[in-house]
Amino acid sequence: MPHSAQTHRLVDGPGGRIHLVEEGEGPLVLLVHGFPESWYSWRHQLPVLAEAGYRAVAIDVRGYGRSSKPREVEAYRMTELVADNAAVVRALGAQTATIVGHDWGSGIAANSALLEPDVFTAVGLLSVPYAPRGGPRPTEVFGMIGGPDEEFYVSYFQEPGRAEAEIEPDVRGWLAGFYAALSADTMPSPSDGPSLHFVHRGGRMSDRFTADAGLPSWLTEADLDFYAAEFERTGLTGALNRYRNADRDWEDLTALDGAPIPQPSLFIGGAQDASTTWLADAIKAYPRTLPGLISSHILEGCGHWVQQERAYEVNRLLVEWLRGVHAA
Repeated sequence: MPHSAQTHRLVDGPGGRIHLVEEGEGPLVLLVHGFPESWYSWRHQLPVLAEAGYRAVAIDVRGYGRSSKPREVEAYRMTELVADNAAVVRALGAQTATIVGHDWGSGIAANSALLEPDVFTAVGLLSVPYAPRGGPRPTEVFGMIGGPDEEFYVSYFQEPGRAEAEIEPDVRGWLAGFYAALSADTMPSPSDGPSLHFVHRGGRMSDRFTADAGLPSWLTEADLDFYAAEFERTGLTGALNRYRNADRDWEDLTALDGAPIPQPSLFIGGAQDASTTWLADAIKAYPRTLPGLISSHILEGCGHWVQQERAYEVNRLLVEWLRGVHAA
């Protein structure tokens, strides 16, 4: 299906406007990006899903791109983002949708399925495995992951204004370094020193970037230009506010403690992605936590940006899974 078949729309949500890009006709598939990305991270999936007979819709999550950017940190709590997703489905005139998320979008998709099961009838999770709500307060856990000389990157992102001060003077350069550091073909080797997931106290995350890594193979200069232009216009606060709601989400979602996701599900992760290696126990628990799991895949030689690094393979797996879901 030609690229010109894509339609950009703004629809109303509980927190303001939601920008989306849609292509195709058929059962609705809602695509939710992660940090630091946009609807554009699904550029390889939209035409393929449309050609396969689905109405593929990629949103700019609240705080990103052309979607609204409320000022209050608490406006980015998980329950608000789930409400946005349900509002998109209603605005598009649909009753139900399959939801697929990557990175933070994976968590948003999982919670959408849990909180709105009548709306989101199947769920695909990319890069970040599903792990039910539970355990100690998140900020306590993040504090324990760091050490006397380093802090966990989530703790670094949680302090309002701090990461913005690092990123916003050179958005394009920072994004290039961040994308490269988590891509299989450009990520630093363990011998290069500590990973960017740990920030030296008083330092910056970019201190851990590999200076001459170059762009990963999946990212063209034009792709980087697009991402950079979006964040140069919006700033990074809306995107980073997701991290600043970790404890609030933990409190809001108490009723979901340990909850499995019963809907038909899919997981795709990268073998060289810290999200899958650190959360290996969460993947092992899928028979209990994702009882509706249809297929789970770890892509060898793939980093964090799975649907961009391995677009052909991810597209094939998504279409196979969707056909199974909709044939049932």
